[in-house]
Amino acid sequence: MGRRFLKKHFLVVLLFLSLAIVEPDTSIELKRWNIHVVNGLGNGRLLFVHCKSRDDDLGEQNLYDGAEFSWTFRVNVIDTTLFWCFLRKPDAQSVSFDAFWVEKTSIWLFYRCYDANCIWTAKDDGVYLRDNPVQRDVLVHKWQ
Repeated sequence: MGRRFLKKHFLVVLLFLSLAIVEPDTSIELKRWNIHVVNGLGNGRLLFVHCKSRDDDLGEQNLYDGAEFSWTFRVNVIDTTLFWCFLRKPDAQSVSFDAFWVEKTSIWLFYRCYDANCIWTAKDDGVYLRDNPVQRDVLVHKWQ
């Protein structure tokens, strides 16, 4: 009886673990997200970038024309991951914006960052987010 009991429960535990291993690939919080901030200002202008979350300060960057700053992460288990960035052009125009957040009521960011890849590009008139499914940059934030 002891051996049969263990064998039966072992199979149940094995089935549960196999389902748990398959499920994470469909879960937003376990995906590896990639965030990119690109200097698309042109004319050799530098872009100052400072991105951070509540837990991680990613440091200050001075991006040369055409360069990018990127990082990779996984969403925390309580779905509160949030990254924001401050960008400043050489003429002192700047903008602060959320570069990543966990959406609870919509899929606006999730859709545009298809395949967990968000690409923010600073251009003359503002900061654009790449709409990956249609391969087009969309103006989201104007310089202040």
